[in-house]
Amino acid sequence: MSRRTPAKLEVRTAKPGDIPGILALIGRVYAVYSGVENYTPGMIRGQINNFPDGQFVALYEGQVVGYCASSRIDEHVALAPHDWEGITGNGFGSRHDPTGDWLYGFELAVDKNQRGLRIGKRLYEARRALAERLELKGIVFAGRMPNYRRNRAKVDGPADYVEQVREGKIKDPVIGFQLSNGFEPIGILENYLPEDKQSMAFAAHMVWRNPYVDPNEPPTHRVPRDIESVRLATCQLQARAVKNFDEFIHNVEYFIDVASSYECDFIVFPELFTLSLLSFEKKKLSPAEAIDRLTEWRQPLVEQLSHLALSYNINIVGGSHPTRTDDGDIQNVAYVCLRDGSVHAQEKLHPTPNEAYWWKIKGGDSVDVIQTDIGPVGVLICYDSEFPELARKLVDEGARIIFVPFCTDNRQGYMRVRYCAQARAVENQCFVVMSGNVGNLPGVENMDIQYAQSAILTPCDFPFARDGIAAEASENIEALTIADVNLADLTWARAEGTVRNLTDRRFDLYRIDWTSGPRAEEQLMPTRAPMEGKGPGGG
Repeated sequence: MSRRTPAKLEVRTAKPGDIPGILALIGRVYAVYSGVENYTPGMIRGQINNFPDGQFVALYEGQVVGYCASSRIDEHVALAPHDWEGITGNGFGSRHDPTGDWLYGFELAVDKNQRGLRIGKRLYEARRALAERLELKGIVFAGRMPNYRRNRAKVDGPADYVEQVREGKIKDPVIGFQLSNGFEPIGILENYLPEDKQSMAFAAHMVWRNPYVDPNEPPTHRVPRDIESVRLATCQLQARAVKNFDEFIHNVEYFIDVASSYECDFIVFPELFTLSLLSFEKKKLSPAEAIDRLTEWRQPLVEQLSHLALSYNINIVGGSHPTRTDDGDIQNVAYVCLRDGSVHAQEKLHPTPNEAYWWKIKGGDSVDVIQTDIGPVGVLICYDSEFPELARKLVDEGARIIFVPFCTDNRQGYMRVRYCAQARAVENQCFVVMSGNVGNLPGVENMDIQYAQSAILTPCDFPFARDGIAAEASENIEALTIADVNLADLTWARAEGTVRNLTDRRFDLYRIDWTSGPRAEEQLMPTRAPMEGKGPGGG
């Protein structure tokens, strides 16, 4: 009887679950390079989400020991002068073009303790097989020159250095490895990676040409008009008094049940939809007392939403709910309960001036995509949708749908959120789903009046609704609004649409740098009420 033992070494496409191992590997590799920082989890997540077929990991006995990242890039970009940040979309791999005719490699990391296993060569072979399968013209990348600095006095510039490495007069571990794997230099890229002191910021522009593709034939790569249908439901929820927590959950469950019966993939509830839980308090609470009391319902709320997501087989974006953090601060947090049983939290980064003053709400410090069974999605709570860099980060990480739970008391506040949400859909070529509260709850702070017209918004181009609105509710009435959207239309529009906002970004002129540094305390806590005598307002 034959028996087969598990493979010790495996090379495959990277998955989101590999991200911690990839970061640990690159951290070990980069430790020897002064000034070169590791990726963030969001960057690796973006690389995988933007081009799943182009990212490879090597696993040895289950541990990540090799990683290579790549994108498809147009020839006029790939073969022209460029730098690392521009060609990679600041490390997110968001410059990926599904119609690009070259495969661009922008990362290769191998655990030095496993180099005897020829992991680098195996990863190169995986890239080459991908380029051949996609019928691309070839592979292009910028090769580091780690021995250039120590040898610069012996050569007449970086081009001469590469030539002497090719002739065998000087040894360079990186360029030599690439030459031995069939790559040839076509020039020098200046200031490619300023942090690379050993290469003095120079890089060798290297290519491998696919022998199975005629370089003189014009590329014919097109994005197929596929169908990746997702059914979305947005719940415009009526604020109503309830006798207890169970009655509140019963009201929420009704809409989940209806959305599930229509086989929706997602249902979205409004920001602070749990304020109804204050309606059965015995006495009128001050804003500080009210928000403190609400935080006590976080655990039962999340448990119930997670149970309902499992029971009804639907992903639930649970609006938002005030949450006390471990350090005692209160944040406004959206709980996304997926139908696989997992629960994800996205805090609101920008509390409105009224939220910060009356409720002492503090802003969160990160925004990242959430991996779901229909792909990565993002959540921007109300005011956060008015900061375009947040949506851009989510889209760089691969989000194609952004959910915007909101709570606005008047039309002006609502229109701020609505116009910005539509702008986010256009500039990022993604879908945006808005969900707001309607009605009133006398005696409950911030629920005295509400204004909403929930909507499912699209980019404005031929595959989408004429006015960029897939569906919208009537103003100020309770409603469940449902629409089918096609994620494949986004892929087509980003590559071949009338305008291509993501592709056409001027990475040579501007970029967004993300930092985890804390903001000043006075920015989080205004010293005077923005609107005297008014409760926390939204939008």
